[in-house]
Amino acid sequence: MTERQNDRPYKRPESVLVVVHTPELAILLLERVAPPGFWQSVTGSLHWGESAAAAAARELREETGLDPAGLVDAEFESTFPIAPQWRQRYAPEVTENREHWWYLAVPGPRDVELNRAEHVRYRWFDLPGALARASSSTNRAAIERLRDA
Repeated sequence: MTERQNDRPYKRPESVLVVVHTPELAILLLERVAPPGFWQSVTGSLHWGESAAAAAARELREETGLDPAGLVDAEFESTFPIAPQWRQRYAPEVTENREHWWYLAVPGPRDVELNRAEHVRYRWFDLPGALARASSSTNRAAIERLRDA
């Protein structure tokens, strides 16, 4: 879908973060195409009229090829300021994004099918490694919340 989702000129300032993990808490992180070295869990904006659950399932399939069966709503949201380099995608008065957190447990580390337009590589990290490598504070907080559950 284009940036003009459903013929709207701006992106919806609402997104999902999906932490994919094993029972032993190996965490899947994806390295973005840009900026280089930016590691994250599955993320993506909600389309206009789309639920957070539908967006989490869609983004998981688009970014990894994984089946969304078993997605768990963390029933937690965070809000963060939209970075200056992305502000033009949103309405002029919008300065923050609301992010819904989700988790997907898989039996063990597995190969995933990257969307090469978004990510250059993936890696399964142990919990300390994932906390050290995740580039955003909300991603680290979502991993910490999983650890502490």
